[in-house]
Amino acid sequence: MTDLPDANEFAEQSASDSDFADAANETDLPSLSGLPDVPELSGDDVEVVDVIEVAVQSEIQPLPEMRPAMRPVAAGRREARERAVHLLYESAMKGIDIEGVLAQQAMVPEPYTVEVVRGVGEHGSEIDALISRLSRGWSIDRMPVLDLAVLRVACLELAYRSEIPTGVILSEATDLATQYGTDDSSRFVNGVLAAASRELRTV
Repeated sequence: MTDLPDANEFAEQSASDSDFADAANETDLPSLSGLPDVPELSGDDVEVVDVIEVAVQSEIQPLPEMRPAMRPVAAGRREARERAVHLLYESAMKGIDIEGVLAQQAMVPEPYTVEVVRGVGEHGSEIDALISRLSRGWSIDRMPVLDLAVLRVACLELAYRSEIPTGVILSEATDLATQYGTDDSSRFVNGVLAAASRELRTV
């Protein structure tokens, strides 16, 4: 148990506290009378403040919405050729002509893509006759649709785009067949196009 202080100690502590209080009362404290009075806002002043707040808020504009970057249309000829193969494949699978497929695209394809697919549409009969004749044992109707699309693009270039080297046409067609076709597609496409190049190219 804690020992309580005796009466004499309590009396001495009380006297000390009293002396401290008297000293505090005698100390000069700074007067508040010199400070300016805070003016009270009148009704008109409140209206002005409200107007200022509304004006400030009207200047705060939300940040513009960040939209995802739109994927650009293929710019290189290699990509344009690949897109042409896809469009021809889509045309065959949907059973609609190439103009109908082009009209359904959300973005206009690269100009070379449009040129190729329209060229295939214009010269389709002669291109298919060449492919059918050179692919021994295979009719157009039995060929995989994607292989046929690759062959059509390449044969069009061999026949009507003499500025493109034969090696480039065959190489890229074989790559597309490898990427999108079956295990035998690249060999089949390369064999047909090698024979086609001998007929369509003098060099």
